[in-house]
Amino acid sequence: MDSIFQALAHETRRTILDLLREHPGLTVGQLASHFDVSRIAVMNHLGVLEKAGLVASEKDRRSRRLYLNIMPIQLIYDRWTDDYSGHWAERLASIKYAAEQAAKEKK
Repeated sequence: MDSIFQALAHETRRTILDLLREHPGLTVGQLASHFDVSRIAVMNHLGVLEKAGLVASEKDRRSRRLYLNIMPIQLIYDRWTDDYSGHWAERLASIKYAAEQAAKEKK
C-alpha cells in the first residue's frame, strides 16, 4: 500500500490517472501531449504508477495503450474510508446522545 500512496502523492501522477479515467486507451505520446514536461519525465511517472498497479498497458502495434486500474484505489477506499467513517459515526452518535441528554436536563 505504500507504493500506492507514494504514487498518488505527486500531482502529475494524479493528473495522469484523471486523464486515463476520462480517456482509456491513450498512447504514451497522447498522454505526454497534456504536459509541459518531457516524454521521458511522463514515462518515469508512468513507471511509478505501473509499479503501484494503478496503470495497466497493452501493446498495440508500435505503441502502448494505457488504462487506469482502479482496484488499488478501491483497496485504499475500503481500508481507510470505511474504517474512518465507522469511527466518525460512533463519535457523532456520542455527540448526539450528549446533546439530547443536555436538552432533557434543561427542561
